[in-house]
Amino acid sequence: MFAIDEINKNPQILPNISLGYQIYDSCGAEVRAGSGTLGILSGTQRTVPNYNCWNNGKLLGFLGDFSTSTTYVIAQILNASVRNVSFITNGDTHSLSQYGDPPVSFDIIKWIFLPNKYMLKTKIGNFNASNGTHSYINSSDDLFGPHFRMIPQSLCNEPCAPGYRKSKIEGKPSCCYDCAKCAEGEMSNSTDAFSCSKCPAYQMPDTKRIVCIPKATNYLSFIDTLGASLTAIAFILFITASVVLGIFVKYWDTPIVRANNRYLSCLLLISLMLCFLCTLLFIGRPTQICCLLRQVTFGIVFTISVSSVLAKTLTVIIAFNATKPGSKLKKYVGTQLAIVLVIVCCLGEIIISTVWMVSNPPLVEADIVSKMDTIVLLCNEGSVAFFFCIIGYIGTLALLSFIAAFLAKDFPDRFNEAKNITFSMLGFCSVWGAFVPAYLSSKGSRMVAAEIFAILSSSAGLLGCIFGPKCYIIYLRPELNSRKTTIRKY
Repeated sequence: MFAIDEINKNPQILPNISLGYQIYDSCGAEVRAGSGTLGILSGTQRTVPNYNCWNNGKLLGFLGDFSTSTTYVIAQILNASVRNVSFITNGDTHSLSQYGDPPVSFDIIKWIFLPNKYMLKTKIGNFNASNGTHSYINSSDDLFGPHFRMIPQSLCNEPCAPGYRKSKIEGKPSCCYDCAKCAEGEMSNSTDAFSCSKCPAYQMPDTKRIVCIPKATNYLSFIDTLGASLTAIAFILFITASVVLGIFVKYWDTPIVRANNRYLSCLLLISLMLCFLCTLLFIGRPTQICCLLRQVTFGIVFTISVSSVLAKTLTVIIAFNATKPGSKLKKYVGTQLAIVLVIVCCLGEIIISTVWMVSNPPLVEADIVSKMDTIVLLCNEGSVAFFFCIIGYIGTLALLSFIAAFLAKDFPDRFNEAKNITFSMLGFCSVWGAFVPAYLSSKGSRMVAAEIFAILSSSAGLLGCIFGPKCYIIYLRPELNSRKTTIRKY
């Protein structure tokens, strides 16, 4: 109060301005402190805020109460008016922000450390954020000269190029870092990237790891070396089986063809030809139709082949035992029993395949896990259990054929096929026994190639062991293929 009186008495301090004050005694009561604050803010006529204030001069400041509790009440009321406060310093007007924060302003100082331990300080600009971010540099000469001949670098190294990411160096400032190449399967397409990003599942980074490109697809193709070789072998074996079938048709009435049921021999040859051709369903880009047909076709034609061999063997056993006096097997001698046996065996295979196709059919699958840079297209068998049921069913028929042929190998017949069937079934079981671990341990095109090899090798074994000796007699020992020789033998 005494200072205000002195200022008002001296016209040199605040010309044409008179200061006043109001004193409100709160008496230590928070309610009276709040009422007094509202009175100062509203004017002399009313003690509550209003929009028609009379004789309300400019308010310059508040002096709080001695008590903390009453001062807190005053501060709460004044808080709403803080955002409207503005003031002038050094000729510049400053206002508080909408959050009540004071203006942000900094001077930009350049420090120069000289060898003689002296320091030079120069103001080269300022930063003011009161009206938006604003930075002002007086002159680039002030910033870098005259002690620097070139613009200094704020980094310890060159920026990281695309395909690389920043890697922090322990014990170094954040502006010093190494550039680490993006890991396999990742890329970065910006400079000074903090991290690399993974490519989508069906894409991979290029060699520079800058962009993502589509992955190459892999499957057992007809143009691959392995695929082309297996295709050529399949066609050669198919042609060989066709030639053998032609030979049997040409020499249809000779003893060696008529022995052991020539109709079953032709059925076996035709089924072997289909076995060779069915391997083509395993080669090429997998499709839904191929995935559905290839295992079913393989199972049915192989069942026909093996059941035909079983029927031929049982025919020999029945025919030999039917010659014994009082035998009741004479009525079973002929082709009817053999055909019925083949049909029954095929029905079992058809039932297994039908249940498989209905319950859990195969489908086309894209394997993106086995190889990082390649999409492996393959047929997901749907149910491995059903696949091995088919293999087990065919293997059971082959084992029965082997046992029957082994029992009939000593029958006295010039054209007895039992020994040949024994060797063919032994090779057949060996091939498919080795196929199971090879199938389980391989993936992708190698797994498909393993099954194709098993089909071709086992079918070729049947063709060579059963029909090879017959062709040898027909062309190289024709004297053995005559009725006179056969009658003379007995």
